[in-house]
Amino acid sequence: MMKEYRTIHEVSGPLMVVEQVSGVTYDELAEIELTDGTIRLCKVLEVNGDRAVVQLFDSSAGINLRDSKIRFLGHPLQMGVSGDMLGRVFNGMGQPIDGGPALLAEKYMDINGLPMNPAARDYPNEFIQTGVSTIDGLNTLVRGQKLPIFSGSGLPHANLAAQIARQAKVLDDSSSFAVVFAAIGITFEESEFFVREFKRTGAIDRTVLFTNLANDPAVERIATPRMALTAAEYLAFEKDMQVLVILTDITNYAEALREVSAAKKEVPGRRGYPGYLYTDLASMYERAGRKLGCKGSITMIPILTMPEDDKTHPIPDLTGYITEGQIILSRDLYRKNILPPVDVLPSLSRLKDKGVGEGKTREDHAPTMNQLFAAYASGKEAKELMTILGEAALSPIDLIYAKFADEFEKRYVNQGFEENRTIQQTLDLGWELLSMLPRSELKRIKPEMLDKYLPKKD
Repeated sequence: MMKEYRTIHEVSGPLMVVEQVSGVTYDELAEIELTDGTIRLCKVLEVNGDRAVVQLFDSSAGINLRDSKIRFLGHPLQMGVSGDMLGRVFNGMGQPIDGGPALLAEKYMDINGLPMNPAARDYPNEFIQTGVSTIDGLNTLVRGQKLPIFSGSGLPHANLAAQIARQAKVLDDSSSFAVVFAAIGITFEESEFFVREFKRTGAIDRTVLFTNLANDPAVERIATPRMALTAAEYLAFEKDMQVLVILTDITNYAEALREVSAAKKEVPGRRGYPGYLYTDLASMYERAGRKLGCKGSITMIPILTMPEDDKTHPIPDLTGYITEGQIILSRDLYRKNILPPVDVLPSLSRLKDKGVGEGKTREDHAPTMNQLFAAYASGKEAKELMTILGEAALSPIDLIYAKFADEFEKRYVNQGFEENRTIQQTLDLGWELLSMLPRSELKRIKPEMLDKYLPKKD
């Protein structure tokens, strides 16, 4: 029999203090019964002797301290999971909001998950095709990797997220692929955009969608990505699926964490975020990966908007430490109407070398990738010189590089949000662009590969 307490001592924002409790543990779930019989969920944040601090998942409006009862349920927040989750839309607390029937859970899983034993991890080394040239060709995504997208406010990261969720696939046909998409602290309009996009293209059938709106409580915002990762762990490690998890927007998640930390009167760290922001983000990001002996895998693309486009802000800064690279969106390219506006040079995928080459993509992938990076960097330098000194000061080869940089942005980077390019099309396009340069400039590619792949000039 669960014990009931009528010893709620004080309420402060989303927090409540309950006195004279016994046997209560950290992170335990509890429910408060109000005088009219309605029930609100909360979780234990802190236990000190016989006092417990609990945090409400709803507002604290209307709670009468004297007459309300609280029951501790003896387990942390859990999510009911089953194979029927695919194709469904849930709110941030894992309840269906698509008008469909309630989910018949095969089991209940703790949303905090279990950290993966480092010794049981398998190395990410298989290619995932997103259909976006700047990612597939130059910053390759590998199965089991964590590759964040750093964006800025007003940039079209939502469109890019929807495009990747729609197009992503693994190239071996034997394994089933699923997408778990968590939208955190977004507007109703954005939420409708994602649901509409996935339904329009039929991608909803292999997607589990969680939406937490900006007007939902901050505590729910903290639970949403963990709900999504719990669904992903079930599909990957119990249903042997290859799962891509997309979390947008991590900045909203960190803001909610800061809000709750301030309510608990904790000492703030950098920019007011709690000192444990790094650990907290790591506890989410590190749930991605591959396990030895498991066919399934979790690949993660967290998306975050950098406040004031500042890469040194704590959220992108700490995310960059924990993850294996970053894709950065550029405001300059967006102004030129180049979509998706991926800034190739500062973007990086630390595991790209593990996912390219013969048997994975194509033998020419690594050398052409290096050559395109080098040529684009030279082209950008030439364009900067042209701005300062004028076109007349440039050598003929500099002018070719400047022209290459323009064409590269127009044709390789710019592909819109509807075009889905195979890795072969991306590599062929790379060769087509490299044929603009004199053969003597292609120093990063072996002569036999140039003979085989370089388009012949008439």
